[in-house]
Amino acid sequence: MLNHGHVLLVEDDVTLADWVKEYLVEQAFQVTHVERGDQVMATFELCKPDIVLLDVMLPGVNGIEVCHLIREVSTVPIIMLTARADEFDEVIGLEAGANDYVIKPVRPRALLARIKNNLIAVTAPQAEQVELNFGQLVINQQSKRVVYQGNEVELSTNLFSFLWFLASQAGQVVERDNVFKALKGREYDGLDRRFDVMLSTLRKTFGDDPQNPKKFKTIWGKGYLFVEDAWQER
Repeated sequence: MLNHGHVLLVEDDVTLADWVKEYLVEQAFQVTHVERGDQVMATFELCKPDIVLLDVMLPGVNGIEVCHLIREVSTVPIIMLTARADEFDEVIGLEAGANDYVIKPVRPRALLARIKNNLIAVTAPQAEQVELNFGQLVINQQSKRVVYQGNEVELSTNLFSFLWFLASQAGQVVERDNVFKALKGREYDGLDRRFDVMLSTLRKTFGDDPQNPKKFKTIWGKGYLFVEDAWQER
């Protein structure tokens, strides 16, 4: 029997959860549903899902905290479900380690496309081992390992992919549209700020002053720049 993957659906709105589950089962997914945030980790360990659909507002433990807990043990793709279209949920959710987010009311085809895109991103065949070295920074594509100043840096799958994409084009301005096409499989819509948020997270991770960045620069109206010579020991 065809099986496109196992989805862990975390949603306290039972009506919404029922139709999402029914729709995804029709699309050949296996779905496990839990209603409370404090039920997630035990269920996660048992079912070992391929992807998580995670509501932001949950009883027990909220979705942002659940996202943090999952990220402590796994890089599985996480799509946040939020009823709020404001920037707060977007920024906090992505910084917590979510790969994507969907604003309610959920549209079935759009949700399915997001699920498939995120699954493709983690199951696509990887290239032969390639390692990038920039002074104190070492990035290994095959092992998904990042070492900075002699210390291993833990990054989510999403952040690693973004870092690798920028670093592989070090010294060149990478346009937002090219980032979206390469990492999300679609064009930049002019509104989505997820990669701005990720760049901010990378700056925090590598101690790059957001007011005067040296390592990761935003080129207004164009895109992003990974500065090749900013990683040397000082």
